[in-house]
Amino acid sequence: MRVLQLHSDWIEYKPVKKEITTAEKCEKKRYRFEDLLVLFVSIEEGDNQKVAEKLIDEVEDFMKKIKANKILIYPYAHLSNNLAKPATALKLLRAMEKYAKQKGIETHRTPFGWCKKFSLSIKGHPLAEQLRVIEPKGKKGKVEDRVSEALKAEEKLKSFWYIIKPDGKMVPVDKFDFSKHKGLEKLARYEIAKSRVVQQVPPHVKLMRKLEIADYEPGSDPGNFRWYPKGALIKSLLEQYVTAKTVEYGAMEVETPVMYDFHHPTLAKYLDRFPARQYVVKSEDKELFLRFSACFGQFLMAHDTQISYRHLPLRIYELTRYSFRREKSGELVGLRRLRAFTMPDCHALCADLEQAKREMIQRFDLCVEILEEGLGLVKGEDYELAIRFTKDFYEENRDFINALIKRMNEPALVEMWEQRFFYFILKWEFNFIDNLDKASALSTDQIDVENGERYGITYIDEKAEKKNPLILHCSPSGAIERCIYAMLEKAYRQQMEGKPPMLPLWLSPTQIRIIPLSDSFLSYAEKMANEIEKNCIRVDIDDRALTMQKKVREAETEWIPYIVVIGKKEVESEILPVRDRKKGKIRRMKLRKLIREIKKETADKPFKPLTLPKHLSQRPQFYG
Repeated sequence: MRVLQLHSDWIEYKPVKKEITTAEKCEKKRYRFEDLLVLFVSIEEGDNQKVAEKLIDEVEDFMKKIKANKILIYPYAHLSNNLAKPATALKLLRAMEKYAKQKGIETHRTPFGWCKKFSLSIKGHPLAEQLRVIEPKGKKGKVEDRVSEALKAEEKLKSFWYIIKPDGKMVPVDKFDFSKHKGLEKLARYEIAKSRVVQQVPPHVKLMRKLEIADYEPGSDPGNFRWYPKGALIKSLLEQYVTAKTVEYGAMEVETPVMYDFHHPTLAKYLDRFPARQYVVKSEDKELFLRFSACFGQFLMAHDTQISYRHLPLRIYELTRYSFRREKSGELVGLRRLRAFTMPDCHALCADLEQAKREMIQRFDLCVEILEEGLGLVKGEDYELAIRFTKDFYEENRDFINALIKRMNEPALVEMWEQRFFYFILKWEFNFIDNLDKASALSTDQIDVENGERYGITYIDEKAEKKNPLILHCSPSGAIERCIYAMLEKAYRQQMEGKPPMLPLWLSPTQIRIIPLSDSFLSYAEKMANEIEKNCIRVDIDDRALTMQKKVREAETEWIPYIVVIGKKEVESEILPVRDRKKGKIRRMKLRKLIREIKKETADKPFKPLTLPKHLSQRPQFYG
């Protein structure tokens, strides 16, 4: 069952004509309801009464939060391509209506089987729009999720939580003074609770739609997204940047398959050591799983490679388009947690623990550079450090752990285990804290002590003997989609603080917008745009039949960094009134100076032209 849930000021609808012969009887009149929750419902093949009741239970819990008690159940076939038969759908809609009324909810339902004309007004708060997906247990024909032994162990895992200060002192979480570290406090609460379910829609979801970056794809599995031209550009630039930085660090870029044999002896053992749920597909007589990282392909490749100790640390990198994880439906929300995502994945084969620790320090610095120089995030303000390790590793390598934290120069959250449950003995991660106080891992690295042996990866040491390497698992940025989520959530936070929300200049789809005062200045604007494009700067022209004030307002709502209005005075003097979004003022300068300024700020970043038409009058509207 798929349900688009909208908290609305009002909705009006009118049945127009029957779509099926078994349509319910109703009057062709206008109906109106106010201050309610509208549930656009698609009943799918395999849904049953338990699914219907579960939906109402979830809706009831939500309504308590927003202090509402009225719903309208609206049959809506457009959310699914796997619809139940009409008789089944009607039966479940009626059951849903009856169950809701029994709970004391004021319940209304639109007639089933009719084409209806409707209009509505959605309330403007973060919880107003939600997509719910509820699946029946044991659904016939459904491939059940494969749950690894590591994931089961993680759910039962007993952890001990501490804060380590930059001076190396370790304090139990409940005795640490968080008064100057609110972000770290939120991270600690989130991690200790171990609940990933999201009850609210985070602000970035509205922003990703408003800015025409990305949106949910109703024709796919939940957690899969469509990317509009602006979003595809941002995503591609980030992919290029992270890849370039990782290759500069010394990694060799490779490419590996997206699916693997579920029953391959080595892979099967690794699956049970990794805390993730897999997608499973069948091909002829084989059962395959879609990868959730680049580990499988890179490890199998390393197994077949002749490696000397002189080659170590050996760094292998792949930008995985895509990695797949069957996250729980209640955990899926926007770009924060998806089922299909782009993951930069870099492994390093190391001769021993000392080499691994030196390598991890270098990778730690790489990750800081990517988050701060690339995404514009600030440590201790936008992201926090968490480190997880076994008790014996800490006791034997305390100086190394303290060195990582001192590099951060901020206190870090620590999760300590009595014994090792996973394939790694240490894992650190940079966590972004969003506006709903949820934490999401971005950059991360791990010390893996199992898979060198498991995959039969060997190197020849100084004594000409075969040895298994330790393996570091690093994502220098985390999932690319999650990077965009973090930047949008940060922008929303800036807006709440009275600052202009914006993306880093190098990632802004349009960097300069030219607004001619009339058509008579259009040719000058085009000439100026051509000069800007020659310097690898993205520019567009608002040539629409709107007032100048409206054009400027719309440019500001699109977060355009520089807006230039062109009229007679500008043509004659060549002095441009540049609306600088970051500085919040109009600056007068020549075009050459503006170009130099942008080139300087984006000098070490990749560039791609915008694939949308240069003239706004020729652009379609992707969302709204």
